[in-house]
Amino acid sequence: MIEVDNLSKAFKVYHHRKGFFGSFVNLFSRKHRIVRAVDNVSFSVARGEIVGYLGPNGAGKSTTIKMLTGILVPTSGGVTVNGYIPHRQRKENAKRIGVVFGQRSHLWFDLPVQESFELLQRIYRIPEAQYRHNVEMFDELLSLGDFFQIPVRQLSLGQRMRADIAAALLHNPDVLFLDEPTIGLDVVAKARIRQFIQQINAEREVTVVLTTHDLDDVEKLCKRVILIDNARLCFDGELATLRRLLSRERLLSVDYAEAYPDISIPNAHIVYQEGVRVQYRFSPEEISAADLIGVILQKFRIVDISVQEPDIEELIKTVYEDNLALEQKLAETDAIDLTNRKSIS
Repeated sequence: MIEVDNLSKAFKVYHHRKGFFGSFVNLFSRKHRIVRAVDNVSFSVARGEIVGYLGPNGAGKSTTIKMLTGILVPTSGGVTVNGYIPHRQRKENAKRIGVVFGQRSHLWFDLPVQESFELLQRIYRIPEAQYRHNVEMFDELLSLGDFFQIPVRQLSLGQRMRADIAAALLHNPDVLFLDEPTIGLDVVAKARIRQFIQQINAEREVTVVLTTHDLDDVEKLCKRVILIDNARLCFDGELATLRRLLSRERLLSVDYAEAYPDISIPNAHIVYQEGVRVQYRFSPEEISAADLIGVILQKFRIVDISVQEPDIEELIKTVYEDNLALEQKLAETDAIDLTNRKSIS
């Protein structure tokens, strides 16, 4: 559904030099520097996948989405969405994609939600039967009827986001791009939107590319994640694989049936204890969770036991830190090599 091949986007950032006395700006200066927002990124997304496209602020996530939707023209590389080149076949691409930017609404603020939907029906030339079916379905899943006749500007943030996502799907797109769709929402609104995305994906095989800082969105929706940092791709794979690669240590929480004088376990370290509740830290490289649980069950009676997976935010942070450390190491190696060459010459 989506093919991205060595995609890059660079911007010229101009700056003006000060005049002779430092107080006047030389407006005729054309000095500039090149900023690479996306640098040789490649990935593909199959039909029906939900992919989390993650990274810190300024990493290049939104720039990538804008190239995939045809808003920006790539500096180099190639991209196709459902067979279309977005920036060359804008109209064809726009008919087959839905886009939601969490910070901006594509509804008309002064119109009720219903009239905004009817305008979109005419823009996309949606058949009346399809339009009615979708509105009824979205109303059932998102409770649009509660605010269907209210002007968009009077909606709460949660209501507006529900309306925006429904509007993006009115024309039955093949791909849905969601850029921070749950930003600023309360827990109930987030849960409703996640459930809706899951159901639409399951029933219609809509391909979803999700950028978010809310890692609960990733946990609930995405099996696969793509990480981008400093404009470069640094991981592409299943979320479970990312966990396995980076989960050097895990936590095991145990509620014992009674207080035992010695609850020490080989290859596990006690990090927390309060009454009969104990938390162990262990490395999967030294002992598996199953073996550790087996040892505990042989020695003690327990009420409850659970393994706590590493937090995604920590995993992503580790990826960034590891990449930064690697880049610094390579830079230092290059510097040492350059010094040696100078001394030899």
